[in-house]
Amino acid sequence: MKTLRNLRSPLAPLRHKRFAYRVPWTVDRSGAPHFRIVNTSAEELRGVTVSIAGSSSVRVSSPSRVRPGEAVRASISGRDDPARDTVLVVRWFPPDGREYLWLVSF
Repeated sequence: MKTLRNLRSPLAPLRHKRFAYRVPWTVDRSGAPHFRIVNTSAEELRGVTVSIAGSSSVRVSSPSRVRPGEAVRASISGRDDPARDTVLVVRWFPPDGREYLWLVSF
């Protein structure tokens, strides 16, 4: 009879479960094509940038840090209907230093 060796499980060891990170932004669309992207979290968000993907263009007053309750203002121009091919991209770093991206459709 052959001797059995202790083999490791092919599965990686379980890590602590992390809960999903809640997006800390809301978009005030009431003044379209001028939008306010409001920090609804209790944290100061750093390295905040706003860019656009699509045929429209964006003008942004984007401070690098956004405190709770403060907003980033973005104005969209170029197309009559940006919902057809334009997406706003918000990038930020919460206090833990991870990078997040959030896509906003029109």
